[in-house]
Amino acid sequence: MKVTRNTVQRDMVLAAVQQLHHHPTAEEIYHAVSSRYPNIGKGTVYRNLNLLAEVGEIQKISVPDAADRFDFNTASHYHLKCSSCDRVYDVDMAYQQDIVSKIRNTNGFLIQRHDIVFQGICPECNEQKKEKEKQVV
Repeated sequence: MKVTRNTVQRDMVLAAVQQLHHHPTAEEIYHAVSSRYPNIGKGTVYRNLNLLAEVGEIQKISVPDAADRFDFNTASHYHLKCSSCDRVYDVDMAYQQDIVSKIRNTNGFLIQRHDIVFQGICPECNEQKKEKEKQVV
């Protein structure tokens, strides 16, 4: 892990990730930071997000068919993505370390980390869908 000096901009970006508890995109983080500090550049925010993820202060979540998300919770855990509203949630279940062992034992592949993003419909969107269906009938 590369040691870097802390900067005011990096602190602002980290604070925004910590305050936005919904797994924000880089664009959402940029808007949050720039609303308080209008002189900060988009490139500065993006660079600092990638650096913070690289040094392990935040987690970068690769979401299929969507923008990467960022999470202040750096413990190993899984995510759910709602295919209706695109929100990302933490999964409340233990991290499955045995998956890594099985892959290593079966394929000889050294897994450094793994990300699993489950996709489905969140409870709020599911309820809205049910309400719309009731109105149609």
